[in-house]
Amino acid sequence: MTTLVWLKRDLRVTDHRPLLEASTGPLICLYIYEPSLIQAPDFDPCHLAYVNGCLDALSRELEARGGQLLTRVGEAVDVLGRLHHEHPFERILSHQETGNYVTFMRDRQVRRWARQRGVEFREFVQDGVVRGLKSRDGWAAQWDAQMRQAPTPTPARLHAVAGLGSAGIVSAGAFGLVPHDAGEMGFGHQAAVDTLEAFLTHRGERYQSEMSSPLTAETACSRMSPVIAYGVLSRRTIFQRFEERRAEVRAGRKAKTGISADWSRAMASFNKRLHWNGHFIQRLELQPELEFTNMSRAMDGLREDDFNEEYFDAWCEGRTGYPMVDACMRYLRTHRWINFRMRAMLTSFASYHLWLDWRRTSVFLARQFTDYEPGIHYSQVQMQSGTTGINSVRIYSPIKQATDHDPEGVFIRRWVPELASVPAEHVVEPHKMTTSEQDRYGCVIGEDYPAPLVDHKEAVKQAKSRVYAFRRKDGARSEAQQVYERHGSRKRPRRRAKA
Repeated sequence: MTTLVWLKRDLRVTDHRPLLEASTGPLICLYIYEPSLIQAPDFDPCHLAYVNGCLDALSRELEARGGQLLTRVGEAVDVLGRLHHEHPFERILSHQETGNYVTFMRDRQVRRWARQRGVEFREFVQDGVVRGLKSRDGWAAQWDAQMRQAPTPTPARLHAVAGLGSAGIVSAGAFGLVPHDAGEMGFGHQAAVDTLEAFLTHRGERYQSEMSSPLTAETACSRMSPVIAYGVLSRRTIFQRFEERRAEVRAGRKAKTGISADWSRAMASFNKRLHWNGHFIQRLELQPELEFTNMSRAMDGLREDDFNEEYFDAWCEGRTGYPMVDACMRYLRTHRWINFRMRAMLTSFASYHLWLDWRRTSVFLARQFTDYEPGIHYSQVQMQSGTTGINSVRIYSPIKQATDHDPEGVFIRRWVPELASVPAEHVVEPHKMTTSEQDRYGCVIGEDYPAPLVDHKEAVKQAKSRVYAFRRKDGARSEAQQVYERHGSRKRPRRRAKA
């Protein structure tokens, strides 16, 4: 019996249930370059660059075990149909995927195709996300149980079906796109393992205290987000290695071997983020339309008809007149990564200060992140935009963020060279310099660097007024309770959500 293993966001051979299940007989390992995904608004060549690097590494790993990576270009149903005609296969095995709406609809079509052709189609659970979840009560325990299960053994030998034509590694140019690299990162299993080990044993010691500043986050953060997003290592593999390291830290602290308290705090913080990862993806799994619609429908109409294109362009290009915002956006567009707090600030500033609808800003940001993970992305963007109905309205001040996380203006001056000569006391709010100071430091506001698009205090005041007015509308409280029932984070039985 020939089995087709359909690879998607699981570009690995370790802890890969479909691959193990298929390893006893003839096997086709297939990755599909899907035009509908590549042409989707949230896609960017940086995503393809990372996928291609990982596919290249995966191909070598498969070949070392007697397997072969087959790639094809086309829509999934069409590719599967042609391949089934070339070499009939009896079953398709894959991991469940919680991706964007394109993949959601694609999977439905594949299931229908397989049913009509009499081909078995089995999807395996991965990463703690539960399909068909009826209640959030007890979800955390289910996630924990999945993470603690023994990893699936890596097959020692695979039996590739020979003679099938492969498209190989397909570059962005083949799709009419301008290539863009994925940022400074390695590809494939070994690079992922090395990155994780470096974080857990060296880089991560001050994770808890250094993850928020863009000055230190680049090295203090785990940098595992693209690895997780594309399944180069399973979340279970990462979690279990983390658990081993946390036990080492606890034992070392107890034995007074010199392991610092910073490591304990780092382990606690990383543990929370591993759990949050699954929590937010579960939201999109339960409600795929979160990519397009407000989590709380009581917030419909909040920003949809009030979009300033000039503000949007300035935000995208890093010329809002707020140095911390502009520095972060320019850094992100160069590195295709930035730390979480600065992501939240960028989204908050766009949504509250500039009053831009999250549907447009989320798509732009998705294209900037090599580690774009739809489940996390849309949940977080809606949280930072005030459209969930259940989360606090948190408005990040770009002035406070700069003061707290770049007090000397090092990061700002590095990424906003127009302010290179402006001293620390003025670099956060250069528009407050006098005319003589602007001349002295070679930065004339409105010429060398833009004046702020909006007044911070007035913009925040108006934003709060608008959001809270919607939260006071008839039906908003009952809507918030419904959202909480479906998506609220809890380990205990549900309680009533606050209005």
